[in-house]
This record gives sequence, C-alpha cells and structure tokens, in this order.
Amino acid sequence: MADKDDKKDLAEGAGGWKKFIFNPGTGQFMGRTASSWALIFLFYLVFYGFLAGLFSFTMWVMLQMLDDYTPKYRDRVSSPGLMIRPKVGSPLEIVFNKSDAKSYEKYVTALDGFLKPYDDLIQARKNILCHPGDYLRQPTNILIKKACQFNRTMLGDCSGANNSSFGYNEGTPCVLVKMNRIIGFEAGAGNNPIINCASKKEPQVDVKYFGSFDKMYYPYYGKKAHVNYSQPLVAVKLMLGTNETNRDLMIECKITGTNLKNDDDRDRFLGRVSFRVHITE
Repeated sequence: MADKDDKKDLAEGAGGWKKFIFNPGTGQFMGRTASSWALIFLFYLVFYGFLAGLFSFTMWVMLQMLDDYTPKYRDRVSSPGLMIRPKVGSPLEIVFNKSDAKSYEKYVTALDGFLKPYDDLIQARKNILCHPGDYLRQPTNILIKKACQFNRTMLGDCSGANNSSFGYNEGTPCVLVKMNRIIGFEAGAGNNPIINCASKKEPQVDVKYFGSFDKMYYPYYGKKAHVNYSQPLVAVKLMLGTNETNRDLMIECKITGTNLKNDDDRDRFLGRVSFRVHITE
C-alpha cells in the first residue's frame, strides 16, 4: 500500500514540474504567458540599451576632450629619466670575457641593431640638417613635424664603423645613454644637457664621450607628429685597463642641465642610470 502511495506522489510531482515548464491549459511557460515574457524581455532590452548608450555617450564626450597629438595632462613627468643600451637579459648588467667573442656577441648584435635607423643614408633620406645649439620649435598648425638628423658616425669610436665589436673585444666597451622623451620638453632650458659618467666607488675609470643631447633635437612633439624623430644619444666608451678586469664596476651616468633633475632618491632613473660592468679575460 505504501509503495502505491509513493508511486502516486512521484507521478504527481513529475506532472507538476511538467505543468510548471509548460501548462497546456493556460499556455504558460515557466509560470508566465508569452505576453508576460515579451514585456520582461522588452524591459531589459530598453534598460541595458539605455546603459550601453549612456556609457557610449560618456566615452564619446571624454574622447572629444583628448588631443591626438598631445596629452592633456603632462605635469606628472617633469624631468626625463635615463636608460642605456645594449639591453640584453638583465638590462643594467654588462658581463663578458673580452677573449671570448661568443660572450659579448649578444651585446654587439644588440648595439648594431639599435643603431641601424641611425645610419647616415637613412638619416639623410628622412630627416633634415639642423643648426646646432638652437631648439627646433615648429608651428602648431603643421601636423607632421620635421626631425633633425642624428647620424651614426657622430658616435665616433662607438659607431661600429672603426670597430665592429664596439670595443668589447678590447675590453673597452661602448654603452649608449639615451634620455627618455617628454612631449614639449626643451631639455637644458637654453643650454645643452651634459652627461657625466663615473664609477660609484674608487678607483675612478677613464671615460670617453661621443654624440650629444644638442638642443636642436628638442622639443619632441610626440610619436604621431614626430614620425621620423631620431632620439639623440651619447656614447660612453669605458677605457678599462688591466686593473679594472675581473672585478665589479658600478658605473653611474648623470645628466645635468637647468631644468633636469638627477638627485631624487625616490626615483633612481630620474636624470641618472647605474649599471654594472664585469669584464674577464
């Protein structure tokens, strides 16, 4: 008797679920008629359509306030930082054996690849000759700005022309120092910025410099306006002797100029950069 009652309850339960999903008597689907479902669908369609339209309108208004060529707010970066090349593996370490070409091949390849756009023929084709010592200020109505030539040969012994190994085979490696770009920034505020590199600890090392951050390469007008801009470089050739081999050297390069900072302890790349050099033989 109990088994029959259980089977009856199960049958009634199954029938109840079937009627909930679709009731043929009332035409309801999951407790609602077709018109009720249509009204719910219409409500959410209008609701989410309104939200999407409000979001799109807000984005459109915000984009109208932006300039394709110049950021609206540029007050957070007041002074540029420095970085070096070659940048291989650990970007602030140069470790190699001057007697083993394979150990410094990666640095030579990286430098040569980085300097390809600075080849004299490429620069002559896309950029103009400028007057050293003068800022290249250009009218705002000219959208595509002209850029000054920075020829690879200006880097002298670090151009790779006289020594394709950039001095690494002699234990006198070349390191390129570049200053980060800031739109509209006139580096030096009237004077050419100067780079000075030295060992952070005794003994001091002999350093030769090639290239410059001449005023004619500033101001920078942005990637979209300054399409062919060639970032100026200073090549630092470390004249290391036998006393500097088989030991760690911490070299720090600082840039000095009227509107350039290099002494902010909160940012070790602001106007300066430090890197480790270790040469064996």
